[in-house]
Amino acid sequence: MGEQASSTRHGVHGRVLPEYHSRPRRLLSIAEPGQAPIASWEPRYRRSVILSDLFATVLAVSVVGLLFGAKGAESWHQLWVVLGVTTVALVLCSLWMNRAWGQNALGQGADEFGRLGRGLFSAAVVLALGGLAVDSTNIRVWVFVAIPAIAVLAFPQRYLLRRLLHKSRREGKCLLPVLVAGSVETARDLIVRTKLAPHLGWKVEAVCTFDGRGDSDDELEGVPVVGRLRELAEHVRRGGYRVVAIASDPYWSPRRLQELAWNLEGSEAEMVVAPVLMEVAGPRLHVSGVLGMPLLRVSAPVFSGARRVVKEIVDRVGSGLLLTLFSPLILAISLLILLDSRGSVFYRQRRIGKDGRSFTMVKFRTMVKNAHAMKAGLANEGNGLLFKMRKDPRVTRVGAVLRRYSLDELPQLFNVLRGQMSLVGPRPPLPEETKKYAPDVRRRLLVKPGMTGLWQVSGRSDLPWEESVRLDLRYVEDWSLTLDAVILWKTVRAVVTGQGAY
Repeated sequence: MGEQASSTRHGVHGRVLPEYHSRPRRLLSIAEPGQAPIASWEPRYRRSVILSDLFATVLAVSVVGLLFGAKGAESWHQLWVVLGVTTVALVLCSLWMNRAWGQNALGQGADEFGRLGRGLFSAAVVLALGGLAVDSTNIRVWVFVAIPAIAVLAFPQRYLLRRLLHKSRREGKCLLPVLVAGSVETARDLIVRTKLAPHLGWKVEAVCTFDGRGDSDDELEGVPVVGRLRELAEHVRRGGYRVVAIASDPYWSPRRLQELAWNLEGSEAEMVVAPVLMEVAGPRLHVSGVLGMPLLRVSAPVFSGARRVVKEIVDRVGSGLLLTLFSPLILAISLLILLDSRGSVFYRQRRIGKDGRSFTMVKFRTMVKNAHAMKAGLANEGNGLLFKMRKDPRVTRVGAVLRRYSLDELPQLFNVLRGQMSLVGPRPPLPEETKKYAPDVRRRLLVKPGMTGLWQVSGRSDLPWEESVRLDLRYVEDWSLTLDAVILWKTVRAVVTGQGAY
């Protein structure tokens, strides 16, 4: 069979992926505009999101109108039907203007929920100002009842749709084709990371390196090496990739990156440049133009200020409310521990907190009495400085269940209430661990340890030591109230599934 150009991805390599197949087109030259194939699932998923938001809006407005709307209004702008239709129109327009349905934000990251929240808040503000302008006495119901009701419906619907999308991606569906261009080492790292996180929707389909070679002549981590860096734009247009990920390589000068961006214009491929100098993300990164040059500003991490005060208030109030809510469960667990084995209900252990100060952490006892003395005869299955065993013979029957669902950590709410811990933060280390810390790892002690954190929602005990340290340091460097909220939300799922807990 002779070689011929095709519009299907990897057509030049003799492979066809039906999911991304579009109408046939000829091989494009660098100067011609191209078009990336749009997979059929993308518009379907976007329509599902729009319809779910529309359903939430109409349902909430209809119920609020029927329950609280004024029936015998004196003027047209007091009629609940008019106010209801206006509210629906404002919400939908606001979501559209805030790009809440933007394809690049759907299904990944906190940006999707942030846009949804900004859209609803903007609609509430405009509605309130409009009510003041026409002197509507019923506007408070629509601002303070209808809009929050829409949020209560819309956010869980978005989350459920995202869970379905992530499930499909873990099954190898609904993935975006990615071409990685960089050195062998950085390209390999990016390939490995995308394989570990399929829910993000990236699938590396091809690689370009400086000399067109990988681990072997034509592959890198099982991904075909399709060409050299200088041929990148041509390969993007031939293959129809949706994402072009630029990884570190001495070849990439500012001028070459600029020329690549020009050459990709019209191809609809998204160009992503991976940062290589620092592993920093989130609110600390700011792009600004100085002297005609785009500069990436990295602000210093914030360990004090108004946001930290808010976090402290949330910790104290939240722990108090949770202790009140879970008090019957705490009493029931205490009774089960006493009936199951000899010993006290609680287990107290010295841990290291913020700025290296030690404190006594409280947990439910999950092991037999004198378990510490039995440790010397056991094999450590943990990573790095941590001692872990999947089937630890010291764990009691009740303790195994408590560990599985992290119920043994409920008494740590008392530590949070005392200000020794936080609801979200790095894992509280043992004193002997901190003595072996390298200077960079000691940055974990700049903030309070937490009951949960990135380490827990990312796999807990299944994580390698280096990865758990990286996640803790990332939290310290990139902390924000939004990140705390996301971690708390994901913790519920991690606890229910029991993943990585033993």
